[in-house]
Order: sequence, then C-alpha cells, then structure tokens
Amino acid sequence: MVNRFHTSRARAVAVRNRCLFAATAFLAAPHFSSAVPIWAGYAGNAQHDGISTVASQSLQGIHWQTPVDLAPQYNGNDLLIHYGSPLVTQSNTVIVPVKTGATDGFKISAFNGANGAAKWSATTDYILPPHNWTPSVSPTLTPSHRLYYPGAGGTVYYSDTPDITGPQTVTQLSFYGLSNYTANTSAYNGNVFINTPITSDTAGNIFFGYQVTGATPLGLSSGIARIAANGTATYVSATTAAGDVNINKVVQNAAPAISRDGNTVYVPVSNGSAGSLLALNSTTLARQNSVALNDPRNGNPAWLNDDGTASPTIGPDGDVYYGVLENPFPDNHARGWLLHFSASLTAKRAGAFGWDDTASIVPASMVGSYLGTSTYLLMTKYNDYGGAGGSAVNKVAILDPNATHTDPVSGQTVMAEVMTIAGVTPDPDFPGLPGAVREWCINTAVVDPATDSILANSEDGKLYRWNLGSNTFTQVVTLTPGVGEAYTPTIIGADGTVYAINNATLFAVGSVPEPGIVLLPLAAMLLIRRRRALKPN
Repeated sequence: MVNRFHTSRARAVAVRNRCLFAATAFLAAPHFSSAVPIWAGYAGNAQHDGISTVASQSLQGIHWQTPVDLAPQYNGNDLLIHYGSPLVTQSNTVIVPVKTGATDGFKISAFNGANGAAKWSATTDYILPPHNWTPSVSPTLTPSHRLYYPGAGGTVYYSDTPDITGPQTVTQLSFYGLSNYTANTSAYNGNVFINTPITSDTAGNIFFGYQVTGATPLGLSSGIARIAANGTATYVSATTAAGDVNINKVVQNAAPAISRDGNTVYVPVSNGSAGSLLALNSTTLARQNSVALNDPRNGNPAWLNDDGTASPTIGPDGDVYYGVLENPFPDNHARGWLLHFSASLTAKRAGAFGWDDTASIVPASMVGSYLGTSTYLLMTKYNDYGGAGGSAVNKVAILDPNATHTDPVSGQTVMAEVMTIAGVTPDPDFPGLPGAVREWCINTAVVDPATDSILANSEDGKLYRWNLGSNTFTQVVTLTPGVGEAYTPTIIGADGTVYAINNATLFAVGSVPEPGIVLLPLAAMLLIRRRRALKPN
C-alpha cells in the first residue's frame, strides 16, 4: 500500500526435478482426505508461521489467474481492501474467497491448482462488520479437509467435499445455537458479525472473533467463539475474557492463533483503539494469562488499528509475536512494533516494525551466513513510510528474536537485524527522498525452506523470490503495473505453484517448460520410477 498514514534443456530438467521434489511428499500421502491441507488458512496454519511444506516452483511465468473482487472500489489510485487468503488442499484444489459486490456480497470459489479450471462456487450471505478499510473474508480448512467459511449473523457454513467438481452440500452452524438464529434472523444478521479470519486447530475445532453492534434476543456481546468438530460451541465476551470492562471487542482481522500443543488460543482484544493480548484455554476459553499491549518506548497503550491485519504468530519455542502501532503516532515513522512475549505472555524484546504485518518463522538453517544461537529467525515487512517522516527506503527483513541492536529511528534496543533488503522500484511519490522505493504489500509472506527463499509481493505489481543465501532477489515476475493496496498474503500450493494477490486478482505463478521439452505428469514420473525400482535385474 502507498503510505496512507499521511494521506537448453538443462534448465527444463532442473525445473522438472524441482516440481518432482515438491510433489513427492504430496503424492506419497496414503489418503489425501486424511492428510493435513497444504495451506489451511491465514498464514498457513494455526500458528500463522507462514512456512511451506512444499518446495516452490521456479518463478518463470503466470500459469493462470482469477479475480478476487468482481467490483473493486478504488480510492483514487488505492485499493483499500484486505483480501482473504486462498487455501490449498492436498489434492491441489485452490479455494478462493471472492468479493462479488461493491459493498457486501461474497462467494467461495474452488479451482484446479494445476490449470485454474473452475471446480465449484458457493455464495455466502456473510455481512461485513463496521469498517473503514474493507475487512478480509477468510475461510479455513481443518485437518480432515472440512471447509468452514463465514456466514451472516455470526454463523458459519461448512462442506466436507471441497475437492469435488460440482455443487457443494453445505451445513450452517451458529455458535449461539442455530434455533436461536433462525428464531430471529434479522436481529442477528443486523447486529452480529464475524470480524476475524477463522482458525482451525489440529483436532478440527475452529475459532473466530465476532462483533456485536446492537441488541440481540440473547443479549450477546462481542467476543470469541469456538465450535468443536462435533458442532458443540463455546463462546465468551471480550469483556469477560479480558476481565476488563473497558475491553469490548476482538481486534478486527486478527486471526486467533493456537499454541503448538493445542492447549492455548491467543487473541488480541481492544476498547476500539488499545487493549491486551489474551491467552485462553482452547477448550473452555477461560483466561490463562493476559498482557497489556504497550508501546515499548514509553509504556503508552499501543494503537490496535482495525485497518490492519496483524495476527499473532507462535514460534517453535512457544513465544508469541504480534504487531501493533506506536503511541504517540506516527513518531516511529508509522512502523509500529513487533511485540514479543513468552508463551505465558511475559514481555520480551520487540522488533522495530509491526504495522499490518504477521511475522513468518524462518528456520535459522536457511540463512547460511547466520552465526547466532537462535534456532529460528523472523521474517517481517520493514517499510519506512516516507509520508510519516521516514526514508521511503522500504525493505523486508530477517530478525533474530534473541539478539539486539539499536534501532536508528527510535533509538530503542530492538531485535537484531540479520539481513535486510530494499525494494527495487523507485517511488515517484517521494522525489525528494533518495532511494525511495515502492512498499512491500504483504501481510504474511511464505517461507520456502527447500529453496532457502521468501516469496513476497510488492506494490510495484511484481512477485519476488528473496534468496537468503545471497540476500538478493533471484527471480521476479510482473503481475500488474502496480497499485497502492492494502496488504495481501503470498502462499505456495500443493504442486509448488506460488500464489499472490495484486490489484484484485489472484495470480498462480510457476515453472514454464522450455520449447521442445516434454515433461511427464508428476504422478506418471513417480510411477515409472517406482516400476523401474521394482523391476528385476
């Protein structure tokens, strides 16, 4: 987004081998229906770590594309909408939330990831909560490949057959009881709204925040809901969960995160501008711990802006990371902070950037030059907004959560920079700032350990591969001429295709075989190899 704070053959064989490597684990799975999804929801999984289990294809061309917004609403040259993350099943079905109208109006569409052929589409009566920038509509896949997506009045719909071609059989659920919902549909549709992405844990239980704006027959208040795999529901108001009468909602667009042992759900809550991070029992939603979300410079309540999409990330050690804005604002160049806590929410050292960003986890082994002691690092956006006093030299960064350095902007001791790299496209909005480049427009980037790289989307309309061995952009594909837009996710699909959203369109990017080279389908190649291995000498 622009700163809105101020207003030959060898190559073909290599491609084939990369694709084969990427698909081996996928094709070897004994039952696709019981294997976990390739990309289950926002930032990939319930920890939001952004790590791909599949090696990405080479970024050589656009395989197919599809709109994610049938009626995009531009604000000048800006597109102020958060598009929901695509999902990918083990069978390479790509599930895409699509905005169909100028305001409300949404559907969920499914495509064959190999060629973009349409498989099915289902409309939803979901209604957006009150907003400034348009919030995301974000479904999830459970480990059994049940697809959940939001509906009106705080309800959800699910389908157990997302891989079929043809109409879906869907079931509607309500966390406060479907009979209550149907008894007074208009009251609930007008006053209860799911306001976060839906997150599934490893048992197939789902979690989401909901916002209540008026009277309902049950007297509901904004809060967080859990629906178990068997349909049993639990919910708690944000006020009760926080133990604070001033807290009245879950932060908009902040996807609940689940600890790796499945016992704790982390949810940020607010009074509309400031608030806390809660650690709740993942079964009862009873509070285990909480911590105020403060500006690390001065202890002031940090700004929890509903125009962002920052969500908690859980590290392999259980540490929790969450992005906030500074207070006073924007005297940290509107960069905010990546707050850092232990699993029990004891504060640790913050990172220098947090605005509208969900940190991705980077195994330290991906960075050959790294000599520190941390087993994992963090990848974050690292913009420095020219319209808020910054340099407009917008970067992405790898940070060490357990080492420190002095931030040159704030003077604060923050997480150490392991490496950074600036964008490459000059930004004409800041002619007086040398080195000004277009912003990175990601809210969650995908980490590809198989290639030691990060796949990231830029406001210049290009998709980049950032190789962490050389700290260079080794590949780039142009998607669009570029547009100022709210931040979007990048993901990797079941066959290694890379997906990025730019200017209201989802692009599927990957390898392009050289002319004259015929590549067998991956499944056939594996079968031939298997038969050769079994053939007697």
